[in-house]
Amino acid sequence: MNIKTLSLTIAAGSLLATTAMADYTGLSYDVVEQVGDGAQAGTWTARIYADFDNAVDRVDAVFGNADNMLTIDSTGGFYQNTAFGGPTSTSINSAFFPLAPSLEWDSYVTIGALYANGSPFGNNALLDIGIDFAPFEAGGAISTDNGTWFVTPDDAQGGAGSSMRVLLGQFTMNGMNSAVHGVLNIQGKDSAGETFQVTGQDFYFELPAPGALALLGLAGVASRRRRK
Repeated sequence: MNIKTLSLTIAAGSLLATTAMADYTGLSYDVVEQVGDGAQAGTWTARIYADFDNAVDRVDAVFGNADNMLTIDSTGGFYQNTAFGGPTSTSINSAFFPLAPSLEWDSYVTIGALYANGSPFGNNALLDIGIDFAPFEAGGAISTDNGTWFVTPDDAQGGAGSSMRVLLGQFTMNGMNSAVHGVLNIQGKDSAGETFQVTGQDFYFELPAPGALALLGLAGVASRRRRK
């Protein structure tokens, strides 16, 4: 497995705060390069992150409300492991990967923790409320104007840490020409301990051409936008 890091530039004017401007700098994604076979033939996987300027910044919730719709969709639909997977990272047990290798590429949302088990944070404390994941589990979109997935402010998995980024979800797209796109709204705490919200974060992530991936691998770069 070879992971390449790419970035999305977001206009500074789209960043809104509840009580303070956060150290949030944008969204980025890792392309997880894999040779798909069986159920994964012709798919590619992206992991989406919220990026920050400070290791003590954190994400507590990803949400949609009446003023700020949350959507995540794919132009080719999402791969879902319906036998062993689920819509959130609390359903992904890496101990099952030898039995069901395709489970590793299930599509799901999270905050910080990649799996339900084996996390450096201990038990995965992710919770969700108000989101109908049935369309997503059938390969369709996530959409809500009254729902969230979240952790409590005491849960370590929400912290940016030394990487200064927080994982928000893994998505496997059907079709190498497909893209994952949508709008996210994020709440957390910044380095001053102030609660913040960033809303209306549009993203559109697609698989770069093979030549672009090769150049990224050769240079070993991780391009990241920084707020001025």
